[in-house]
Amino acid sequence: MSNTTTVTGNLTRDPEIRYTRDGQASVLLGVAVNRRWQDRETHEWEESTSFFDVVCWRDLAEHVAMSLTKGARVMVTGRLEQRSWENEEGERRSRVEIVAEEVGASLRFATVEVHRPERTGDAPPEETEDADGVLAATGT
Repeated sequence: MSNTTTVTGNLTRDPEIRYTRDGQASVLLGVAVNRRWQDRETHEWEESTSFFDVVCWRDLAEHVAMSLTKGARVMVTGRLEQRSWENEEGERRSRVEIVAEEVGASLRFATVEVHRPERTGDAPPEETEDADGVLAATGT
């Protein structure tokens, strides 16, 4: 059974990066997904908005925090995860969130410029030139 979902929507707030005690980056995103349809009987337009919490970890969290801002249209692919906790009053709470595997800017209404960050400790990617003289990076 697969536990993968993809949502496309707009960020409800700026990504805020945080670090765990052992130094792992995380970002919590809010994504609003709008749906609009025309009622078959009244022919009036109706709208509905769903809100999703998305968690990003490690390099993905850092890239999201550096690249995206409130209102940006994004596509998120990840797995659904439920977490539970007890609040200060001793009440049990739970939340279902998307743990992101991929986050990308949607190009439906905007353009982006992609920059590949340099990795530390890894060999640099090799560059090759195609027949048109365009450089392409290979390897990671």
